[in-house]
Amino acid sequence: MPGGGDSVREVVHHPGAVGVVALDDQDRVVMLRQYRHPVGAHLWEVPAGLLDVDGEPPVDAARRELAEEVQLSAERWSLLTTQHPSPGFCDELVVLYLAEGLSDVARPDGFTVEHEELDMTVERVPLAQAVQWVFDGTIRNSLAVIGVLAAAQVRAGSPQLRPLDGVCWSTRSAGAHGLPDPLRRPACGAPVECEVAAQERGGRHDQVGSHSQPDRRGVPTAQPRRQ
Repeated sequence: MPGGGDSVREVVHHPGAVGVVALDDQDRVVMLRQYRHPVGAHLWEVPAGLLDVDGEPPVDAARRELAEEVQLSAERWSLLTTQHPSPGFCDELVVLYLAEGLSDVARPDGFTVEHEELDMTVERVPLAQAVQWVFDGTIRNSLAVIGVLAAAQVRAGSPQLRPLDGVCWSTRSAGAHGLPDPLRRPACGAPVECEVAAQERGGRHDQVGSHSQPDRRGVPTAQPRRQ
């Protein structure tokens, strides 16, 4: 701990996740409304899912989730943001992409709609309206909040975005006492920002780059303790 002290923390190791802010030619964001049992409500969200396929690059996972959840593909992809949703107890990193040039596609072979997705609805919401929904409290899902506001800023100010391979992967054995090195991802292969790639290259890129991929996705879990 900072200052050299000791403390006990329960940590949930997570494989990571991806999300997609899909904008059509009319600047409408593709949003879905999905039931979330822990909060007992339907929430407005963007397409998203776990990085739970061995060796699948994050941008390919994002493409897959876009097809599975809203039956769309995109011509242009940009790395929008990376964020830790709950760093107080979980090492999850979510990679959020901007997808443009949308077209309809069929769901991937073998994908089955089930559980919370059975009554999921999809709507295209004007980006300006979605921004207002954030401030109204209509959009409360954190990934959707971040994605909508980030996409609006991209449209308004053209910030410099990292290339698609601005997120790389690292695996490392557990450190002392079986805990992961706090400066690197644990051996589960969760993603870590590639600061070198982000610094060396800037701007928006549509081609796919790749760093080394994780060896496995099995992750031990623990019940989080309120910090």
